[in-house]
Amino acid sequence: MTDLGRKPIAVIKVSGDALLDKSELKGLVENIKELIDNDWDVVILHGGQEQITACQEQMGLETRFIGKRRITNEADLKAVKMALAGEVNVELVSALQGAGINAFGCHGASGKLIEAKKRPPRVVEGCGSKAIDLGLVGDVTKVNSKLILNLIYSNVVPVIASLGIGEQGEVYNINADTSVVAIAKSIQADLLVLTTTEGAIYRNHADPSSRIQELTRHQFLNLIDSGRVAGDMVPRVEEAMNLLDDSVEAIAVVSGKEPNSFINIADDKGRSGTRIVG
Repeated sequence: MTDLGRKPIAVIKVSGDALLDKSELKGLVENIKELIDNDWDVVILHGGQEQITACQEQMGLETRFIGKRRITNEADLKAVKMALAGEVNVELVSALQGAGINAFGCHGASGKLIEAKKRPPRVVEGCGSKAIDLGLVGDVTKVNSKLILNLIYSNVVPVIASLGIGEQGEVYNINADTSVVAIAKSIQADLLVLTTTEGAIYRNHADPSSRIQELTRHQFLNLIDSGRVAGDMVPRVEEAMNLLDDSVEAIAVVSGKEPNSFINIADDKGRSGTRIVG
């Protein structure tokens, strides 16, 4: 909930594939600028799965997934760092700067923005009964909310690559869906924006007119049970829904490419995407 005297805060999760389409990147940047111009503070967290895979291929590394989770060894981690903290972060920051947005590129190890510990071996659904070690993959233990807020209050837009730092300075690959939720919770954001190519949740995915403007948590879970919502959308939103018990007033599933989509969803005008509320 917004405190008296401060702007509302939106935390935006951006996938690396947004940078692969020039029109999508342009739309994303314009939507972020429109939010800022309408007195919102913004924090951006990004992943970069496609860029990591491409970097691994260039380095002659095999890309390995277990249950859609990337296995990350020492060599793989080099590719992760190069892709996230290098290519994706710099490209996104430079695009924002080109639009007049004072973006500040960083990653989870910067100033201990995202502290993490190694994820222990665990059973992965659909991959047998044996616990699987994902390697240098981390779970968030703490977010440096004070530093993030200080960046915001310095009139810059933090653009954070989803890496984490351990107690001994070890770096971890962290799922962006997990870290964006931790950041939104820690800084008591008002809105969490999940950008997707689908741009919304639909009653019938093949029918654009079936877009759902707003859902409660209970209604979203019913859609999962009925099979109307499936795939990557399910864990992405489920991860975020616990925020509705904290300060976050709404979770938005929206396209970064669609004009005016961020401000429309922020102002609850019902013209873009889907809002999920408590």
